[in-house]
Amino acid sequence: MSTTQMFAEFQAFLDADYTLREEIRERVRDLEQTAREIQTLLQGIHHQTDTENVVILCEKTKTLFEKVTEQFDLLAAKIPEDQYYRFHDHWRFVMQRLAYLTAMKVYLTQDRLITLQETANLLGVKISRKEGFHLDLDDFLMGLLTMASELSRFAVNAVVSGDVSRPVKISRFLSELDSGFRLLNLKNDALRKRFDSLKYSVQKVEGVVYDLSIRNLISQDGSPNKPLE
Repeated sequence: MSTTQMFAEFQAFLDADYTLREEIRERVRDLEQTAREIQTLLQGIHHQTDTENVVILCEKTKTLFEKVTEQFDLLAAKIPEDQYYRFHDHWRFVMQRLAYLTAMKVYLTQDRLITLQETANLLGVKISRKEGFHLDLDDFLMGLLTMASELSRFAVNAVVSGDVSRPVKISRFLSELDSGFRLLNLKNDALRKRFDSLKYSVQKVEGVVYDLSIRNLISQDGSPNKPLE
């Protein structure tokens, strides 16, 4: 094979790779748009913190999450077999955001932590590398940490709206989440740095609860003593 032929083949490979990456970027942009729509809906919880409104907002995300599963199917079809991590950076951040949004939805409607499998099911992906296009564990954990920050903000806004019991529930939940993360020996630098922010979320909500207690607005078990004046 001549040098010219060799480099012609190189160019053909580069052209095909560029085309594939552009197609992947297009699919990821669609996912990013849907994720923004879901996040916009869930941001409404900060303006009306009552349980009824929160449940309504979460219910409105159902069709959008169904759209996400369709979009992940289209994206997965573009990824050559065994090349997930070659292109992973293209969808890493939108996957993390969607993991956070699914975690928020489950917590807001069921007062519990979502599992890895449940998150994958809601997004329409797998949890194992052997199965193909999947939810990477690091992306799932990053999503949980983002949820923690959002819940600390929600706790503050709940008090502003007169709901003094919700911060207590959030405080307990975040403390359990923090305990869980402390069991992990985190190797990923980005994940370890993000984990550092969890303690600030925990402290922030604990401060809210402490202030409510000092003002005698909640009892020792966290139930409200009287409405905010």
